[in-house]
Amino acid sequence: MSIPRNITVERSDAAPMEEQPFELVERKGIGHPDTICDSIMEAVCIDLCREYQSRFSHICHHNIDKGLLVAGRSLPKTGGGMILEPMKLIFGDRATYSCNGQLVPVGEIAEAAAKRWIRENLRFVDPDEHLLFQNEIKPGSPELTDAFARKVIGANDTSVGVGYAPFSDTERIVLATEQLLNSPGLKARFPEAGEDIKIMGCRNGRKLQLTVAIAFVDRFIPNAQHYFERKAALRDELLAFVESQNCAFDSLEIDINTLDDPSRGEDGLYLTVLGTSAEGADGGQVGRGNRVNGLIAFGRPQTTEAAAGKNPVNHVGKIYNVLSHEIAARIHREVAGVREVAVFLCSQIGRRVDQPLIASARLTPEPGAEMAEISRHATSIIDGELEGIEIFCQKLADGQYRVC
Repeated sequence: MSIPRNITVERSDAAPMEEQPFELVERKGIGHPDTICDSIMEAVCIDLCREYQSRFSHICHHNIDKGLLVAGRSLPKTGGGMILEPMKLIFGDRATYSCNGQLVPVGEIAEAAAKRWIRENLRFVDPDEHLLFQNEIKPGSPELTDAFARKVIGANDTSVGVGYAPFSDTERIVLATEQLLNSPGLKARFPEAGEDIKIMGCRNGRKLQLTVAIAFVDRFIPNAQHYFERKAALRDELLAFVESQNCAFDSLEIDINTLDDPSRGEDGLYLTVLGTSAEGADGGQVGRGNRVNGLIAFGRPQTTEAAAGKNPVNHVGKIYNVLSHEIAARIHREVAGVREVAVFLCSQIGRRVDQPLIASARLTPEPGAEMAEISRHATSIIDGELEGIEIFCQKLADGQYRVC
């Protein structure tokens, strides 16, 4: 090891997630208001990093991890409804507006990034027509801004990042099912399936139940009968997909839009004009959605940090959360005899990011595995990843890692 680091590896006697009696896993899809907020603020962060590096050859202080999507008002109707009031997206927190005598158009960059993301991901939302933008990004505090001018940039907070590997079958299915529902191929076959999708996976023993919420797009639904026919066809599609994923579940149940009530006509259908509930029913906020691995896994160690939009230079709420998952995945992939692993990285404000207060791995070994050898190999991986953290942070700045 080139630098002494406080790395610990310990054995866990807990049963792997697959062997625990029940499991709850949630995924908020790309059109969910919370995921919209996370995704847009991360897009703004990436564009600001690019702009700062282009102008000044380094990334300046910024954190765009406070954002709010205020729901609009809409009138969904079979055959096509209307938008009565646009949504509002509020950009918040801090950024560098000037450096070396040059002004940076932070507000313009933020709005352009948001519009581009919306056009690329939400088929029926026109950012010029359906959204208002409000820039509340302020200049950074002197102390936090000054930290970026120091020779060695220290962690901006005392915080913990947590990651684990591998995914359980339930986690894998929940993530894959949402990705299928929001894939171009499925949208071509089911254009009425909006982007606002939420999936809750509940495994009880080896019985899996998926509760799926899908915002149907009203222009493709001429009447209530057609709605229920298409919902049934979509359920068949999902059943076939999950059954093709080679998971050893004894039974599988999929329920879609369980609030529907056929006796109430149009009022008993989950219809939207634009494919997202943010148009009239539900606002969104950064940090309330998926963790950095794309899931909300209620039985796993996790953090409440909102990673999206945080700067990738010294904000450990982003760096350590993504890195801990990467380290965990690498340990599980490369160290023989590891069934499951959780990685914890704790920072101390001002301390070098490559030297956390503690870096710890908690391993569940295979029966008969040699713990001393596992510990040695896992320690080496953790140390190597921390040694190369500058390269990792640059990849974060380039948007190479998922954060929601």
